[in-house]
Formats: sequence, C-alpha cells, structure tokens
Amino acid sequence: MDCVGNTTIREERLLFHPSLLAVPNSYSLCKGCNKLIKKNCRLNGEKKKLGCSRVLFLTATTTTTGGKNQLSPVAPIQTKALNENRVHKKIVILGSTGSIGTQTLEIVDTCPENFQVVGLACGGSQLDIFVSQIHKYRPKIVAISDSRKIQMLRDMLQDLDYDCQIGVGERGLVDCASFPESDLVVTGIVGCAGLIPTVAAIKAGKDICLANKETLIAGGPVIAPLVEKHRVHILPADSEHSAIFQCLQGVPGGALSKLILTASGGAFRDTPLEQLPYVTLKDALKHPNWNMGAKITIDSATLMNKGLEVIEAHFLFGTAYDNIQVVVHPQSIIHSMIELCDTSVIAQMGWPDMRLPLLYAMSWPCRLPLPFPSLDLVKVGTLSFKEPDRNKYPCLDLAYGAGKRGGTMPAVLNAANEEAVYRFRNEEISYLEISKVIEYVMDRHENGLFIEQPSLEDILDADQWARKTAREFSPQLPFVMKHSTKAAGK
Repeated sequence: MDCVGNTTIREERLLFHPSLLAVPNSYSLCKGCNKLIKKNCRLNGEKKKLGCSRVLFLTATTTTTGGKNQLSPVAPIQTKALNENRVHKKIVILGSTGSIGTQTLEIVDTCPENFQVVGLACGGSQLDIFVSQIHKYRPKIVAISDSRKIQMLRDMLQDLDYDCQIGVGERGLVDCASFPESDLVVTGIVGCAGLIPTVAAIKAGKDICLANKETLIAGGPVIAPLVEKHRVHILPADSEHSAIFQCLQGVPGGALSKLILTASGGAFRDTPLEQLPYVTLKDALKHPNWNMGAKITIDSATLMNKGLEVIEAHFLFGTAYDNIQVVVHPQSIIHSMIELCDTSVIAQMGWPDMRLPLLYAMSWPCRLPLPFPSLDLVKVGTLSFKEPDRNKYPCLDLAYGAGKRGGTMPAVLNAANEEAVYRFRNEEISYLEISKVIEYVMDRHENGLFIEQPSLEDILDADQWARKTAREFSPQLPFVMKHSTKAAGK
C-alpha cells in the first residue's frame, strides 16, 4: 500500500461483466497458485466466499478513508501491490519450435526468475530445435504430435541426464497441456490441432495464454462455457486482443461501445488490384512490419487473419459483430482501440513486437520490465488509417459472414482457409483462389450440413469435412508461374 496524507491508496479488482460489478472488500495472494484470493465479495448484494479468483477481472484504483472504499479521484496512482517479485509461474508451451514458442522462450530467457518451463510440445518437424530446447530448459514433460518421429526423438534424447516424461500424438499433447505442476499453458500450435489440448488444459484448471486463435474461432461455442465452469483465465497473446484487453482495464461494465481492430494491410497493402493475379508465394511472405510464421503471414496478406481476429474478439469480449470494426493502419503502432459509450477512444501503442503481448499475458495481472527500446512517436512521425478495400480482401467479408452465422460455420471457415493456404504454399492454387476455396466450402456446408449449436465432436467433424472438401476444389484461374516477372513489386 502507498499512503497519501491520511488516505490509503490500494488496488482493488473489478469483475468485468455486462450487467454487474463486483467490488471485493479485500484480497490476498494465494501462495499455492499465485492468484488473488478475494474475500467477502458481493455480487448483486449477495455476500459470497470466493477462493482463488478464476474470473477475468479488471483493475481500478480505490481510496480507503475511514474504513470505506470509494473510487479514487486521483487515479491513476501506481501501486506496488503487484510487482515483478510476485510473478513466478510454471509454464507449458504447446508449439515450442514455432514462432510463438520460440519468442515465448526468449521471454523466459529474459525473465528467468519469473518463469519456469515444465512442459514443451511440438509437431515434430524441427526435432533438432526441440531437442536443444529440452536440454536447455529441462522440462518435466515433453510431447510431439507426429507419431512417426517418436523413436527418432527417443534416440536423440538418450544422453539426457534427468528423467523426462515423453508423450506422443494427441494423447501426449493432452498430457502436456494438463500437466499438474503447471500454472499457465501457452497455446502456440497453429490451426485447429490446438483445440483438444486447450480444452484439456481448461478442464485441468490451467490459465491459458492464448496464441492459437483457432481455439476460440472454431471452438468458441464449446470453450466459453468450459471457461466459466472451470473458472480459468483466457489471456490473449496476440497483439490486437492484448491491446483491447489492456484498454479495458478499469472500464466499468456496460461502458464499452465498439472494438476497433487495426490491420497492417499485409504484403499486398500497396499492390494494385489488377496485379494480384500475378503475385507469388515469395511475395506473400514479405510482411512489411511483423516477424511471424508463414501461415499467419499469408493470412495477413489476405486479411483473413483480421477476419479470424474479429471472430475471436466476439468470443473474448462478448461484442456483437456489428460493433467490431477493422481499419488498416500501415505503421502497426496502434495495436487496437476501444470506443466507449461517451465516444472516448482508448488505444494501446507500442513497437510491432510479438514478445510484448506475450509477456503481458504471461505475467498478468502484473507487468514486468523489459530491456526493449521505448516507443518514440517523434520518430514514427505519422499514424494513418484507412478502410480496408473489400475487393482486395474478400476473406474479410467471408469471416464476418461465418461469425454472424455462428454454429459450425467458423470452424468450416478456419479449416477451409488452412487447407487453401497449404495448397497455395505448395503452388497448387493461385493467391486469388484462396478466397475461392473458402467460399466454395462454406457454400457446400450451408446446404444441409450446418449445425447451429454444435458439440465438440460436431466441431471436429465439421473441421475434417471442410478440409476434405477444400482439397477437392479445382483451380479455375490460370495458374501463374512462381517466377512470373509480373508479380507484385516487380
């Protein structure tokens, strides 16, 4: 606590809910799980005893004068109730050899006193990297999803000088995700393959650092009630949703009017529409701002990445699709914004570096110092915005349509997109045919296969059906040679 005169300033927690605010009288830190324990919490006038807080709560600054709490007129005052000394989390990383996984491990290297790696999992395509990670971080459990690589992994770990549990396949990923000793699971597996391990982690009571957006896009109808049932935190780790999450801190329930997601515009932001038939895979992988994996970089080029984030934002923040806006922001300095009921707009800014939202999700509700360069707005100079060109980015409208349709349609959209991007990366289809594949699959699914209130099994079945159907799509546009001199920027 910090004292100002006779007034004690302290941090309280507000439960963010569309219809109510819960203001605890006091809290303490649970030594067992490092979470806030709330006591004598009042919800709608009813006194409840709560154990470890397992709800998404926001921060407000309050004053205590004469034993009574009231909102502080001098907010914001920085308190020291929660600081870096309170952060020590045991983490499991799903997808440790990918872009998200390796950047998460960079954070662990920077903050070794705050994070301990107890579990690692990967697909199996980069075993050399995976083995070096195991030797360096000495996790207690590891897993690979590719069963064909398990013997090779065991052979490569023969000289390991400690006991480590090794799993394989879906069962191995589930065991890793639900490992009893972990506090937090970082979901960096690309695509719908991360859905079942994430469900297992939630059921095991683990907080989720969500970098796998497909978990909510495909499984939103199933994930949302599970999160409520098991009282876990879903902490967004991508830049846009992390920005919204940060902007919402201290915003009272009912005050949110609109979410504004920013998009860089991707590799073809400045490419004329008439040149898009000639762009190549190499062109699509040249993201102007972010350092990301190949699949998400292509999704950024089509703006499907932003469309998927719209669906994710709907499930994360309970916002109607008509109240989620996408704007192209070429500088990628403002990562997203919120508009409040009084028309005020709050934005979160920073250099385009995925480690920042990852760190915030990993360390929440605290903030940890990092030796990164500060944002210099004078050097940035200009921040510009424009509406996305719907003719250039048809995938954005497909995503809005799937989200509004709900049910199994977002899962179908996601699976069809994954297969279309895979075929584009293998040069089986052209860049413009990515959206054609997705539209074809969605139209087929609407015709008698759509399920409005799906189970997890229904979602997984829809995912597999969509992948198979996407593979059946025959290219209609003339195939463009990968070395075409007409490609964008040539």
